[in-house]
Amino acid sequence: MTPPPAKQDLLLTILRGLVGRCPACGHGKLFSRYLKPVQTCAHCGEALGHIRADDGPAWLTIIIVGHILAPILLFTATDNTWPDWVSMIVWPLLALVLALIVLPRAKGVFIGVIWRSGCIGGEH
Repeated sequence: MTPPPAKQDLLLTILRGLVGRCPACGHGKLFSRYLKPVQTCAHCGEALGHIRADDGPAWLTIIIVGHILAPILLFTATDNTWPDWVSMIVWPLLALVLALIVLPRAKGVFIGVIWRSGCIGGEH
């Protein structure tokens, strides 16, 4: 693993992770599948497969989805005339869709920040 360039900004690294690009060059894909990081960047050759984000992306996803859904749910629940079965379908489905959208982006952010910090773990 090569150290990140000294002038690379943390915000740039986070943005690259959000869009699913290599934190080093910003051109290669970060994931080979939905949540599986590539072993090495196809563009710059940076090793990324050994970086473990563990539970960080799940935690961040729960925080973000909760902060999006809670105000919407509280706002609509006061004047809600829907039958209960509609609410039992709509809210969990919306939470699931939002979680599926946010989770890979959160993992990209964590991988990027871990890569930039150089603290990739003690197991390797």
